Amino acid sequence: MSGFLSSALALIVTLGLLIAFHEFGHFWVARKMGVKVLRFSVGFGKPLWTCKAGPDQTEYVLAVFPLGGYVKMLDEREGEVAEHERHRTFNRQSVWRRFAIVAAGPIFNFIFAILAFWLMYLIGVPGVAPIVGEVAPKSIAATAGFHTGDRILEINGRDTPTWSVTRINLLDSSLSTDELTFRVQAEDGSTHSLQLSVEGISSEIKQKQLLRHLGISPFRPTLPAILGELSPDGPAQQSGLQSGDIIIRVNELKISDWMEVVKFVRAHPEEVIRFDIERESVLQTIEVKTESKTIETGIIGRIGAGPKPPGPIPPELLTREEYSFFESARVAVDKTWQLSALTLRMIGKMITGDVSVKNLSGPITIATYAGQSANIGFTAFLYFLAVVSISLGVLNLLPVPMLDGGHLLYFLVEMVKGSPLSDAIQLKMQHIGIVFLLMLMSLALYNDVMRLLG
Repeated sequence: MSGFLSSALALIVTLGLLIAFHEFGHFWVARKMGVKVLRFSVGFGKPLWTCKAGPDQTEYVLAVFPLGGYVKMLDEREGEVAEHERHRTFNRQSVWRRFAIVAAGPIFNFIFAILAFWLMYLIGVPGVAPIVGEVAPKSIAATAGFHTGDRILEINGRDTPTWSVTRINLLDSSLSTDELTFRVQAEDGSTHSLQLSVEGISSEIKQKQLLRHLGISPFRPTLPAILGELSPDGPAQQSGLQSGDIIIRVNELKISDWMEVVKFVRAHPEEVIRFDIERESVLQTIEVKTESKTIETGIIGRIGAGPKPPGPIPPELLTREEYSFFESARVAVDKTWQLSALTLRMIGKMITGDVSVKNLSGPITIATYAGQSANIGFTAFLYFLAVVSISLGVLNLLPVPMLDGGHLLYFLVEMVKGSPLSDAIQLKMQHIGIVFLLMLMSLALYNDVMRLLG
């Protein structure tokens, strides 16, 4: 299956599943509260499939556009209601009941995340052990006492079984406090604590490249300096380099591994580099003019070449995050809480300008990650579903008109003042909400397009 088709299919499954679960929250609680549900729709637009079922003959709809959904309840504000059914209308419920029905959607998003994480941890999540590779001289990490070969066991009391978990815990802790405490295991098996400060480091750096800023590189097996795949029409291929070439020297620098090649090329954008190579036991010299590429840290050089694919990851670097039935549930709840709070903090920092709005993602980026995670494996896709579900839950709780959080804000005002906001005020706020959401969606789509364009 092509990358586009797999991403599109994964996006449909992701949004369809999460939206259905979100709307089921509204539906289930409304039914429990005695409110009559007229329609349960997953998606908008032309119905692809419909059926009526249940004592109330609720209409179930699957529509053509899976970018949303809704639950339509009996409501006197939307038409005449028979006298004998007025007690089952949404608008006649107490404010607490209406609050519960609306809040149920986002709450079910968090429940879905907990279930996904629980199943993921029950199956087991393969990962790479958080073993420190290179520690930059005179860096924050070097000053704190980190050494190559140290294994990170905890950050501020949170376990770090894999590099993936380590990065999340590092970001979460650094946004909460400036003082970080690492518990590490040295190569000789001894354990000790190290303290370092992240005071003065911007939220943007914390989010994207905190490890590098601290001076820590994850341990990687040494890659030999052998060319693998070359980009079509890239500088390397155009200059005559070929897959399988062994790089002996670049300019006057003798090369011992692939990362030395990468560092040298990145440091010399738009320059001619002399490559001394060995090809089929014959030494050759080929000159390559590097291209330049702008990244967040500046301009780097590139030649459009990758290394020869490495062999299997050494067993000592592999680990597995797996828990028992009940422990998986505890860890799942903890992970959902952590990522929910982290998402809310990141939104807050976008609003204050501490984090760039370029981090917003739209359907194109979501589709890409959905396809990639589905191709990696079931547990990776479960993690992706849980993270997106948390994002939907947090987003829907924001006090923005048109979202669940906007309706909850109306109900809170009603609780305080003893009467609902007037229809005129609600209509004006809905207009503001529509404009805000359109701007947000446009910005997310713009970011998607810019990512595609590189």
